[in-house]
Amino acid sequence: MLGLMTAVSPCPLATNITAIGYLGRNIENRSLVLRNGLLYTLGRIIAYTILGVVLIIILNKGASLFHIQKWLATYGEMIIGPALMIIGLFMIFGDKLSLPYGISVQGEKIAARGSWGALFLGILFALAFCPTSGVLYFGALIPLSASSAGGYFLPIVYAIATALPVLIIAFLLAFSIESIGQFYGRVKLFQKWLNWIVGSLFLLAGTYYCLIVYF
Repeated sequence: MLGLMTAVSPCPLATNITAIGYLGRNIENRSLVLRNGLLYTLGRIIAYTILGVVLIIILNKGASLFHIQKWLATYGEMIIGPALMIIGLFMIFGDKLSLPYGISVQGEKIAARGSWGALFLGILFALAFCPTSGVLYFGALIPLSASSAGGYFLPIVYAIATALPVLIIAFLLAFSIESIGQFYGRVKLFQKWLNWIVGSLFLLAGTYYCLIVYF
């Protein structure tokens, strides 16, 4: 329930919408969409679990989480806006950059597979705590985990729940009903524009985060 509440709160919801746009770039390869959706979820699991284990240990030793929560909430939000804008610009203009051959080739491979990008986004978005998600994670989940038997597994469940909207969309795209399959066929017609569309989505999301954090 805490994970689902986090997923529909404003800041995480914005990141999930951005992630869905990223996964949708590969709609012509539905198995890749599902795999990247799972990797995005794995990224969130890695971030929330490692952080959770550290925090549970700190909490069990009697220390306060306030300063850690404040630091992550402050700097997580400060980083995510510019990061999203940089990713968006690379999506739109990356093919026009004069990069060294090796970097260019590896970049094209990663862009074509999208797997490392999905994993990275999961980790990045998980650590971008806003006030609501910070309270739910630090104020509810971690104390609950510290006082429960097997509490180290609770951040994994939480992470899956926060990524549930993305997983559902990835599943629908991978195992589409007929109407979604028809939509998939139409999308292929403007596949070449998807990088611009998704890049613009990243720029808008990055601008949104910069506005709420810096202004």
